[in-house]
Amino acid sequence: MKNYFSSDFKLGVLGGGQLGRMLLTETQKFDIHTSILDSNATAPCAEICNTFVLGDLLDFDAVYNFGKTVDLLTIEIENVNLDALDKLEDEGLTIYPKPQDLRIIQSKARQKNFYIDHQIPTAEFSHYAYLEELKHSFENNIIDFPFVWKAARFGYDGNGVKIVRNIDDLQSLPNVECITEKLIPFKNELAVIVARNADGEIATYPVVEMEFHPEANQVEYVICPARIDFKVAEKAREVALNVVSKLDFVGLLAVEMFQTVDDKILVNEVAPRPHNSGHYSIEASYTNQFEQHLRSILNLPLGNTESKVAGIMVNLVGEEGFSGDVIYENLNDILRIDGVTPHIYGKKETRPFRKMGHVTIVNSDIDTAREIAQKVKETIRVISK
Repeated sequence: MKNYFSSDFKLGVLGGGQLGRMLLTETQKFDIHTSILDSNATAPCAEICNTFVLGDLLDFDAVYNFGKTVDLLTIEIENVNLDALDKLEDEGLTIYPKPQDLRIIQSKARQKNFYIDHQIPTAEFSHYAYLEELKHSFENNIIDFPFVWKAARFGYDGNGVKIVRNIDDLQSLPNVECITEKLIPFKNELAVIVARNADGEIATYPVVEMEFHPEANQVEYVICPARIDFKVAEKAREVALNVVSKLDFVGLLAVEMFQTVDDKILVNEVAPRPHNSGHYSIEASYTNQFEQHLRSILNLPLGNTESKVAGIMVNLVGEEGFSGDVIYENLNDILRIDGVTPHIYGKKETRPFRKMGHVTIVNSDIDTAREIAQKVKETIRVISK
């Protein structure tokens, strides 16, 4: 086995945001030298990694040249230059997740077609190269309101997703490649995180339930375990394992799903990296998702994914009406509550709905944890000077 620990091995990470920052906690725990590439000189990882390189993740030369300096390459964001990754892989660099999987996942249209081609249950969809094509489809009664519009590329944290209910909503959409989906009536939005290493060892985390902010289309709460029937949870786990198997995926894959009113499981989309739906695991699980990501890409034995205790994650996002140097108001008040742990991401400037941190609540009782989560959400404020 290769020696990664206290050695000259260099792990490269494309992206220096909060996911990279939390990953660094685990690389430091194992004393793994970590190099980060990011276009923001004040990125959350900039001051705490071993080597920080300033560069555009979508620029071929920046990604290729960075890749030549490391022994294994991974990502903390999937919007990266794939042509550079293909060339690096051809030249012998190990890259997880694999560029071929990122090529599917980067495009929501390719992703949806992959599910259809492999009989993975998902919502019906249509693909449009540009907005006029979508408008033409509506005018000819091929599509009708309401529907879900998604930008085919570069959507994140609620950006690039919109429920289109009327003609005004349709007219306000940007002129980009997109997909539309039927608006599915569903009971719950669920997620399953699956880890798989190169030897084919697989581990799944418990199914989590996600509660969304009604306006921002961002996750407000992640609840583990999901408050659903055991049979539904097993079905969700089986679907997630099927996605990983069909992709032949190596790394950590978050599979987001809908539980429909008749208890069918439909895949919404996937994220090929540590994910917001797994942040609870830092406090609540035997092996958190960031350590598990490392274990999977380095082909180490996978860790125990069971929860030690019920966990709920509350996202900390910038409050509406505030932009500028960040202030976390009432942090002392939530620190007085048992089982509450805040994580601040190191972003110096806030803006409305920007992810600035999260808070984990652990408790032996999931209902008590949910009550505390509500109190935390109502107490802490992310504002500006």
